[in-house]
Amino acid sequence: MQYVKHLIAISFLVGAVAGPVNADPLVIDPFYTFNQSPLVQIYGLPSAESATVQPVGKALALLSLDVANTSYDWETAQEKLILDGESERMTLALRYGIARGVELGLDVPVVAYSGGIFDGFIEEWHRFFGLPQGSRTETKEDRLLFEYDKKGQERLRMDNSTVRLGDVRVSGGWQLYHDGGVNPKAVALRASLKLPTGSSSRLTGSGSTDLALWLSGSSDYALSWGHATVFGALGGMAMTDGQVLKDQRENLVGFGSLGAGWSPMEKFALKVEFSSHTPFYSDSDMKPLTSPAVVLLFGGTYAFSPATALDIALAEDLNVEASPDVALHLGLSHRF
Repeated sequence: MQYVKHLIAISFLVGAVAGPVNADPLVIDPFYTFNQSPLVQIYGLPSAESATVQPVGKALALLSLDVANTSYDWETAQEKLILDGESERMTLALRYGIARGVELGLDVPVVAYSGGIFDGFIEEWHRFFGLPQGSRTETKEDRLLFEYDKKGQERLRMDNSTVRLGDVRVSGGWQLYHDGGVNPKAVALRASLKLPTGSSSRLTGSGSTDLALWLSGSSDYALSWGHATVFGALGGMAMTDGQVLKDQRENLVGFGSLGAGWSPMEKFALKVEFSSHTPFYSDSDMKPLTSPAVVLLFGGTYAFSPATALDIALAEDLNVEASPDVALHLGLSHRF
C-alpha cells in the first residue's frame, strides 16, 4: 500500500506546480486498467486506450497503480482452487508520436503480492451494497495463498509475498480516422506485444509471448453543460503456451469494453466503463478459470493542468468470482 501513498503524493505535488487549466475541453479517455485477477493480469490483456494517437513529436507518460483484492476458495471431487490475497501493480507507460498518425509505446510494470489490508473493508462494502461475500467470511483475513490442485496433483502454488518486474510490453497505434473537430470522432487500430520478462512461478508473468490487436473508437458531444464522450474497444489476443497452467490455457482470447464520460467543467469528468473478456482457461469447473469476466469501472478524472490529469476508479466484478471482488485504480498522466 505504500505505492498508493507515493502516487497520491506525486499527484498533489504535480498539481501544486502546474499552471491553471485553460478552456479546452477535458479529454475523456478509458481508464488505463484491465482484469487484475492473479491468473489473468500475467498475460497481455490490454486496456482500451485512447482512440487518438499522440501527435508527431509529442509524448504521453502514465504512472498507473492497480490494487486488487481476491478471496475465492472452492473444492470439488476433482479440483481445488484458492485465490486469496492482494496484488499491487504499478506500471510506467510511455507513448510517443513518431510520424503523422503513428504512435509507439512501452509499458514497464512492477507487480507485488501480499496478504493485504482491505479484507475487512471489502466485507463491509459488500454487506452495505448487498453484494455476495463469496468465501470471505469463512477464511482468515490477510492470507496470501494462490493454489490449484487437479486430480490430486498440485498444478499451482504461490504463498510468499513478492515484489518483482512484470512482463514488459511494446505497443503501436495507427490513426484510422479523426475528424479534427472540437468535439472529435476518432478510431485507432492498436497492437501490443507482451514479452516474458516476469516470473511465472511468482505470478508476475506468464512465461508466454502475447500479441493483442484491437480497435479503439470514441465520439465526443457538446452539451449545454460541458461535454460527453462515448468510447469503446474490441479486439483479440493470441498467446504462446507459457508456464502457468499451460495444459488448460486458451491460446486465443477476445476482449472488449464500452464506456462513457461527462465533463461538466474544465477540470473534472465522471466516467463509467464496462469491460469483458473470454476465458483464459478451459477443462475446469472453477469459475475464475473458465467464466468470462465482466467488470464495472466507475470514477473520474481530475485535471491539474491542460497536460496533467489523475484518474481514480473502483472496479467491481459483475460476473462474481471471474475477476477480483474490488480493485482500486489510480492513473497519473502527463503530456509533453
